[in-house]
Amino acid sequence: MSKVTLITGGARSGKSTFAEELIREKGEKILYVATAKAIDDEMKDRIKKHQSRRPAHWDTLEQYRGLAAVLPELSRKYNGILLDCVTIMATNLIFDDPVMLKEDVSFEEMLKTEKALVAEINDFIACFPALSCDLILVTNEVGLGLVPEYPLSRFYRDALGRVNQALGKAATEVHFVTCGVPLKIKG
Repeated sequence: MSKVTLITGGARSGKSTFAEELIREKGEKILYVATAKAIDDEMKDRIKKHQSRRPAHWDTLEQYRGLAAVLPELSRKYNGILLDCVTIMATNLIFDDPVMLKEDVSFEEMLKTEKALVAEINDFIACFPALSCDLILVTNEVGLGLVPEYPLSRFYRDALGRVNQALGKAATEVHFVTCGVPLKIKG
């Protein structure tokens, strides 16, 4: 089985830079899985910054849903795959459900959406043994701060926390990055 590395940490902690350093060690043929949607000027700027750091010879797949169906086959063509980031992937999956855009979304509706998110992540995890190259995943640690004031924010923190736990258990290695310094916590 190929190695799966999960890299987590806070916002602007250096996670992506560390992930890019690790994936460069895999060789020249790299697939970068970009999960962000350019929904506003700020996100467009973030995407451009990430693109400018990547070598031009890396291939890019812009996708956040259905990765379990495509990554095993694609992995045969690459020395490594870098997915940046799980947090944006989860956000997109959550808000693809129109009910989550309602101002008065109920707790039961949130749980139904989380169930769909967890199913997508479990399908993704299930494809790991079929990968022919190493996979590096970047995610945000969102549970170290204050308890959010609003129900939707608490739901998001909790859902992403469960996603990160599942990925951490499935990963071969886990690194926590803070202040630009990685700390290996598993593997």
